Amino acid sequence: MIQTKLPTNTWVIATWDEFIEMTENHVYQKAKCYYHNERIRIETVPIGPDHSRDNATILFAINLFCTLKSLAFNSLDNCSYRMVGVRECQPDISYYIGERARLDPNGTAIANLDTTPPPDLVIEIADSTLADDIGQKRLLYEEIQVAEYWVVGVQKAEIIAFAIIDNNGSKRIRESLVLSGLSIATLETALSRSRTEDQAQVGVGCCSSFHLGRAIGCHFSSKIVRNEIQYNIVQ
Repeated sequence: MIQTKLPTNTWVIATWDEFIEMTENHVYQKAKCYYHNERIRIETVPIGPDHSRDNATILFAINLFCTLKSLAFNSLDNCSYRMVGVRECQPDISYYIGERARLDPNGTAIANLDTTPPPDLVIEIADSTLADDIGQKRLLYEEIQVAEYWVVGVQKAEIIAFAIIDNNGSKRIRESLVLSGLSIATLETALSRSRTEDQAQVGVGCCSSFHLGRAIGCHFSSKIVRNEIQYNIVQ
């Protein structure tokens, strides 16, 4: 039994039973919890505006890309995934894409990786946790065998994207493989624009960058009139 309050925002050696006891403690109910290689990580860092905005922007941009491309998807926000006795994670964003879209977990319990396949894409939004997100957590997601793992670096509005390969490895990528045609640079531009523009303006910019306007038979344009955005859709 855990007798003392555990340190947070760092990896601490612990058994699986101690991890479960910790997750059931009301003190940590609002914390993000990870378990890997017999270590616990409890994240309780407050979420600032830039972190929150980047989370919303990435969700919005990817959802827009999939919608305009008629690509089936299901996204989950802060969903926990557990392989009992072995590992647990709680990415900021996760996706099931294409033919696997309907394999996403349902219900109110933590998703069980013994019965539910892992997501195609997981994303961590990193402000003060960047080093850990591209280090220990990357090893965790390699073992879970997601297809891609992205880390959004809040301070530089950058995305460090990895494709997970066989034998628990990964490699850097600049274009998504699970979201074919989606450039990481395009999403980084959206993150940068979100610092000075509203999401409607960012969305219009994404449509142009995605080169999808003509693909769906429309051309998107916008202009600001009296502090309001006017949109034109030309068939």
